[in-house]
Amino acid sequence: MGSKDAEFLKRILATFRVEAQEHLQAISAGIMDLEKKLAPARRAELIETVFRATHSLKGAARSVDQTEIESVCQPLESVLSALKREQIKLAPALYDLIHQAMDHLARQLAALQGQAAPPEAAARLELIEQLRQAALGTTPEAAPPEAAAPRRTRRQAPPAPEPPPSPAPAPPEAGQAVGDNVRIPTAKLDPLLLQAEEMIMFKMTANQRSADLQGILNGLAAWNVELGRGHDDAEDIHSRLSTLQHQLEGLAGSLAEDQRNIRRMVDQHLEDMKTILMLPVTTLVDVLPRFVRNLSRQQGKEVELVLSGTEIEIDKRILDDLKDPLIHLIRNCIDHGLQKPEERARQNKPPKGTITVSFAAQDGRQVEVVVADDGEGIDLERVRKAAVRKGAISAEAAAKLDDKDTLGLIFQSGVSTSPIITDPSGRGLGLAIVREKVERLGGSLSLEAERGQGARFRLLLPMTLATFRGVLVRVGEYLFLLPTLNVRRVLQAGRQEVKTVGNRRTIRLDGEVLALVNLGDCLGVAARPSAARPAPAGQGAGGERAALLVLASGDKRIALQVDEVLEEQQVLLKDLGRQLSRVRNLTGAAVLGTGRVVPVLNAPDLMVSALRPAAQGPAPQAQAKPAAAARILVAEDSITARTLIKNILQTAGFQVSTAVDGADAFMQARSGDFDLLVSDVDMPRMNGFELTSKLRGDPKLGQLPVVLVTALESREDRERGIDVGAAAYIVKSSFDQSNLLDVVRKLL
Repeated sequence: MGSKDAEFLKRILATFRVEAQEHLQAISAGIMDLEKKLAPARRAELIETVFRATHSLKGAARSVDQTEIESVCQPLESVLSALKREQIKLAPALYDLIHQAMDHLARQLAALQGQAAPPEAAARLELIEQLRQAALGTTPEAAPPEAAAPRRTRRQAPPAPEPPPSPAPAPPEAGQAVGDNVRIPTAKLDPLLLQAEEMIMFKMTANQRSADLQGILNGLAAWNVELGRGHDDAEDIHSRLSTLQHQLEGLAGSLAEDQRNIRRMVDQHLEDMKTILMLPVTTLVDVLPRFVRNLSRQQGKEVELVLSGTEIEIDKRILDDLKDPLIHLIRNCIDHGLQKPEERARQNKPPKGTITVSFAAQDGRQVEVVVADDGEGIDLERVRKAAVRKGAISAEAAAKLDDKDTLGLIFQSGVSTSPIITDPSGRGLGLAIVREKVERLGGSLSLEAERGQGARFRLLLPMTLATFRGVLVRVGEYLFLLPTLNVRRVLQAGRQEVKTVGNRRTIRLDGEVLALVNLGDCLGVAARPSAARPAPAGQGAGGERAALLVLASGDKRIALQVDEVLEEQQVLLKDLGRQLSRVRNLTGAAVLGTGRVVPVLNAPDLMVSALRPAAQGPAPQAQAKPAAAARILVAEDSITARTLIKNILQTAGFQVSTAVDGADAFMQARSGDFDLLVSDVDMPRMNGFELTSKLRGDPKLGQLPVVLVTALESREDRERGIDVGAAAYIVKSSFDQSNLLDVVRKLL
């Protein structure tokens, strides 16, 4: 194949990937709508739409020789054709099978993009046969997606009568929806073309200005030579100086005009480029309904997802980074907030819970994202106990917290109210990750919750990341930029306005007492003495005043003291690169017009750093054992699995002992001194459930943390793990090294 043919094939495959993704989204959205209660006419319309999208996907795959995708589309089209002719009826098992086909096609497309390994041929053939049987009216029981289905072993328990979905539904590939390829209306491209053509004129003008300036320099050089030869005619010198002055004045005026035109064009070009990167929210949320369906079914819950405001356009880069926070919040609503149908019935609630995700523009610069559920809300007492247990706060301080401050504890890493660690939840990391990502985008996150009435997460984000406005301040010889969005006020204060409360300097502004902190102290910057530097408030002479900024993040405010507030600037914000992806107190850096690189400060981080000295210390607790001192017992009857887990833990620095079954593990636990037990469930003599239950009944071993690592993935097995007192439950089909180590480190 020649280079031209290879390049053409590459382009045509890229086009196919975009088209295929659109067809898959249309099919998935249609199937999700069909599961709702609809009028017959609307149902028939949706079936026709899904049928046409499947037919188009099949034709597109055939045109680029993607036989694996075509071979699945063919029987799927037959199923939809039979539905159109009312030869078969929609039923839960058929919905599951169609969703399984969608998962398979999505993975096949991801493999084509090099983002995943292709599905196995055997799985594809089995799926095709199931679809063919379904088209004939004999729908088999749909199996879990092959990516999540565990391998059967000789001792593995048989599948439950009602096969559950995959144990931990993978987050939707929203990145594919937002993707590297975007379709842009020609109406948005026309202004850019005109601007590009206009730039040709400015290029020519810049050349002329350069030539004019060079002419002046040449004249000065010639005149300098004449002066060196003794030319001293005063009248001639005056004439030449006058001519030079007029030339420079004309050039300065022309440059000022050029500057205005270039500024106008750059601003307009930037605004037009923003519109190019502005995509409707629907490109992100279209994949969420299926994710909600899979996760809610896996947990035995009924959930309806309501989306609103999805027509709003947001910067593509915001949408890309918003995917993970949305997934975490929705997962949290399903896992922690919404109850099972029978429990909702006892609380006089409809059996189906509701999650609402809404988007609303705020003053043209920000977008408000609200994720809410109508579940059981948040048990504040459990949150306080979890925070104390984690060591995030002392028991005495927790008892004094009001409801608002208690809710804030949820966003601290490691604080979780889940009784057991599972794949969806229990590590206490999800909401901490959400807050970190939202703040990294320059936004804020707040939570409202009422016991029994659900929870409401509110995210406030910028609509675009193209430019950044910051207030430039000086601390000693250093310059910093504070986000204008977080600066509420700039003022000066004298020593008489500063009061000391509890060893903390404070100042009263607008009827509110704010903590007053020196920015240099927050950042650990030792400012050099300078005659131009104002004395700190409360320390200088009576007439001296210090520059202050009121910084706000969420609903918190502090006063920052700096040496000088210089000006507000619009700059281009640059991140710190992969090597410095997360540096406390810093968001990134910006280059000023002088060429100087200035750090851009992270307002939420700065609030934490500013208040840390006065914050209540963590609860007194025994110092955690280092990894080298922690002893772990591994109970596993398979020598292969036992060796694998042992090597993973030993490589991480733990001391590991092994047991061949549950009875052996119990005897070793009684005679040894272990900090944690990792156990299989399906073992001879004594299985993992029995082992955990027996440990809980032993006075000596009742508090020993137990991590169950098993192939049993049904909801009943997970609940049994909770009932017997396991601290964590990891399914082998989703098992990986980091998953195990994260859980172990959290429990030690």
